[in-house]
Amino acid sequence: MTPRGKRLHEELLQQRRVQGLEGFQRRVANVVPTRRSFLIVCGGQETEPNYFLAFGLPSAKVIGRGDDPLKLVEVAIGLKDADPGRHEYWCVFDRDSFPPNRFNTAIETARANGFQVAYSNEAFELWYLLHYQYIDAGIARSLYGRKLEALLNHAYAKNSEAMYAELRDRQDTAIQNAERLLASYGASHNPESANPSTTVHFLVRALNAALSA
Repeated sequence: MTPRGKRLHEELLQQRRVQGLEGFQRRVANVVPTRRSFLIVCGGQETEPNYFLAFGLPSAKVIGRGDDPLKLVEVAIGLKDADPGRHEYWCVFDRDSFPPNRFNTAIETARANGFQVAYSNEAFELWYLLHYQYIDAGIARSLYGRKLEALLNHAYAKNSEAMYAELRDRQDTAIQNAERLLASYGASHNPESANPSTTVHFLVRALNAALSA
């Protein structure tokens, strides 16, 4: 084979290798599922965002706002319009001491605009407590931190970035307790008056499913 013929032969082989690689990449793209993407808008600026960011799901965008429930939902709707195409949209907020009508209206408005809601009555720390024990009696929000400290055996900080990791091994227990607690109120219940209650476990299960996909 002449030098020129040899060079042409090598160029042809290289072209075929490139074409083969591109074809393989297309086939992989067709069979590897895309992880579900989330937009999670939280009423807290640190507690809830720190917890959900710790799941480590790259396709989850978590935003902390610090608004009351209804205002949060209004902001979230705008964020959803600016970020279309995600698989799931969530609002996360607490009952706290907000007016009852704003809490329930926030839930209804969020759902009417394509959001799922992970609410806690009264506070997000209820979700943490359920990792340790079943609780069906309402307690003052001021006592949540104190009860957590007794269970954690150390001081509790609302802005902690370590809660997810510290509680991960107890997560199945928390989900079971949250399901049992919510079921105790019946299918048709008033979220504002269902104290204590939470739907955070629904979002936790959705994130876990996305991670394992």
